[in-house]
Amino acid sequence: MACLATASAHADAQDVAAPGTPRGPDATTLDTLEVQGRRIRPLDAPATVGSRLGLSQRETPASLQVIDREAIARQGARSTREAFELANGAMVGNVPGNPAVMTLRGFSGNTISVLHDGVRLGASTFVTRDVDTWGLERVEVLRGPASVLYGEGAMGGAVNLVTRRPDTGAQAVDAMIGVGSFNTYRAGIGVNRPLSDTLAVRIDASGLRSDSLYDIERNDTEMSTLQAGLAWQPSDALSMLLSWQHAEDDSRGTYQGSPMVPAEAAIAPSRVVRARNGLVVDEATRHVNYNPVGAHTGARSDLLRWNVAWDLSPRWTLRNDLAWFQADRDFVYSDDWLYDRETGLYARSAQRVFHDHRFWNQRAALSYDGPLAGRRNRFTAGVEINDTDFANPRQSGAIAPVSPQAPEVGTFPDGDAPVYTSHQMFRTGLRTRAVFVENAYNLTPRWLLVGGLRYEAIDLDRTIDNRLTGAFAPRYTPFSWRLGTVFDLHAHVQLYGQFATAASPVSSLLTLQTASGIFDLTDARSVEVGLKADAWDRRLSMTAAAYRIERDDIITRDPANPSISVQGGRQSSQGLELAAELQASRGLRVDAAATWGRARFDELVEAGGADRRGHRPSNVPNGTASLAASYRFDRLPLSVGASGRHVGGFYTDNANSIYVRGRTTFDAWAQYDWNRASVALRVRNLADALYGEYSGYPSTHVYLGAPRSVEMTLRTRF
Repeated sequence: MACLATASAHADAQDVAAPGTPRGPDATTLDTLEVQGRRIRPLDAPATVGSRLGLSQRETPASLQVIDREAIARQGARSTREAFELANGAMVGNVPGNPAVMTLRGFSGNTISVLHDGVRLGASTFVTRDVDTWGLERVEVLRGPASVLYGEGAMGGAVNLVTRRPDTGAQAVDAMIGVGSFNTYRAGIGVNRPLSDTLAVRIDASGLRSDSLYDIERNDTEMSTLQAGLAWQPSDALSMLLSWQHAEDDSRGTYQGSPMVPAEAAIAPSRVVRARNGLVVDEATRHVNYNPVGAHTGARSDLLRWNVAWDLSPRWTLRNDLAWFQADRDFVYSDDWLYDRETGLYARSAQRVFHDHRFWNQRAALSYDGPLAGRRNRFTAGVEINDTDFANPRQSGAIAPVSPQAPEVGTFPDGDAPVYTSHQMFRTGLRTRAVFVENAYNLTPRWLLVGGLRYEAIDLDRTIDNRLTGAFAPRYTPFSWRLGTVFDLHAHVQLYGQFATAASPVSSLLTLQTASGIFDLTDARSVEVGLKADAWDRRLSMTAAAYRIERDDIITRDPANPSISVQGGRQSSQGLELAAELQASRGLRVDAAATWGRARFDELVEAGGADRRGHRPSNVPNGTASLAASYRFDRLPLSVGASGRHVGGFYTDNANSIYVRGRTTFDAWAQYDWNRASVALRVRNLADALYGEYSGYPSTHVYLGAPRSVEMTLRTRF
């Protein structure tokens, strides 16, 4: 349920105005109603995902959204995937190999970067896991190309997961416990303790277990997170943060989506899909899991970070960010079930894939904030170095087929079983050296010019052992830049425009196949214009954006010889985005958003010479819309709310032969507050809609959304 957040804690604490924007009257002079209205100031709050210059959302020439901790709790987002669904215009899936995979502005997968406290740990299809949201302070969403900030891969956007941090202000303990449908249990606790006026520590722990978040048989799910932080500020000029996060997730009997069957073979044919070849999703088997007993996926990761900020003078600041990350991931499952019309059975594959992932990143930046030629100028220049070691053993084969209605799934075969016909070992070394520059200059008090450059040298060293050994070691040198401007039409109305470039590999660099090692990175260009405004005594906040993104050099086939793959394909995406949030009265809040987009291949030839020109890429909806309202009673500590979200239809293949119909879902909730505690009752998918959420690895798989569910959550703070 995409819904913009209420004012975050940092926004409430300060009034960061755009250049030339007069500051409002002191909050203590306002009456009660005005204070309530001024709580919504998202445009004046900084969003670190959009710049390293400390720009507010109002000053950033791009489409930004900040989903704060209050909004995450209010909308009931328990996991990363559910938090991503709060992003306007996003479609999110939970594909086991790519948990919490997101589509934004016509792009998906590794073309959307997911950051952890501003650091990109690798392609999002590798590092993003569906874990509990308890330890998050907020989620920041930057729509559009972001390679100038975060390097290769960020074509459709970047999402920054910001964790909770220690605070020397006060000691606090908060906790949460929840119970819901499908035997789902969740708990979390956080402790913030100042050790002195300059030193504080914070520890957060959370966990979730469920028989299945999708109500699928034999699909037990568990996730847990433990994180700790130590913040030290020995002086006004120097601050440090040392943090550590350990996360685990495990899914047994992994849900791989619902496979399609011919309509005549289905017991209860549904309208979830429309396919040229007559395939349907059988509603009678929506809860069936065709994975063998013993199939599972999971990950265990650690992220250690050390941040230092040192004010060298009132104008100059030096920041250093050192991060180390390690993860071990298991993918042991049957990932595709293909219907055989002759036998009436699903043929099944078997995969054993493991990741041993090690990564470190060092980023240093020197910043200036002061006058230049009589105008305010903000400048940052820095270097970034990172190193990845990745080992990836893989086995694949086939196992016994099963009946769609009464499957005898069997037991998953061990690694030495004769069913595996492919044994591969991938080893990848990835080393990146980058320099970057950003600048924001006030041409006038009302006119801001923002620009940035990033140059990278990426060295890939990859070996593939498949009983025959191969190796390749290409170098990539992408150069990304952006130029944007923001103009104050009024104190609280800004018009902006931006041109940006981005780069992305033809597939993930960590698992690049030998055949793709000869190809360069793909390039993208984007133009965007938009409006950001506050009205009605700043109780109404609105944003609007129009964009176009063009990507070149995607893999296509040589028109003269379709058996040869070449670079030269093109795709594009364009659309409109609108969002508004309104504090209509003391107790009534309304949030609304709508997006429309058209993504297409402008030039693409696939195997066999099939021309996909004009077709839509898979897993790209034609638009989204959301509406949410909540009301808090004056004389009763009770809040009630409801929301509706629509996601347009999408295709599961580039041939556009299988169409998943759009869906509209509704949620409702009620919350009762005491002095230090609150209890909330939530109903998800109120109408119990049957719908496709995302497509799977084969185009004939569709992940179905969860049926109606109920949960109750108790939160308390001391």
